[in-house]
Amino acid sequence: MAYRSFEELEVWKRACRQAVDVYQALEDNKQYALKDQMQRAAVSIASNIAEGCERDSKPDFVRFLRIAKGSAAELRTQLYIAQRLLIMDKTANTNLLGECKEIGAMLQGLIRSIIIPAKPLGRTPTLSAPLNT
Repeated sequence: MAYRSFEELEVWKRACRQAVDVYQALEDNKQYALKDQMQRAAVSIASNIAEGCERDSKPDFVRFLRIAKGSAAELRTQLYIAQRLLIMDKTANTNLLGECKEIGAMLQGLIRSIIIPAKPLGRTPTLSAPLNT
């Protein structure tokens, strides 16, 4: 996958939208500690994607993508807690959980694509002479 900046990454766009959705879903919520934690985790996902991309190093990018993936898991956990505490609209919670899972899967796919580059198309060259051992 070729891209020039993090703004072109679909996973970053979706993570930004999700952060806004989390803020909107919790707008009137009085559970300040959990609300703050959820908002921070949501913002962290998109922020780490952007920061890693700007590092201009594949290992750094992968490290920050893994941090973003961890933040997605953190947000999922907090959404499950919010669900059990009944402090959030059930539909919003379900939608956010689904999106969080998809973003996590997208992050894993991006990590894989960086770690294991696509194989070139065509025949793999073979050695014409045996290797000396």
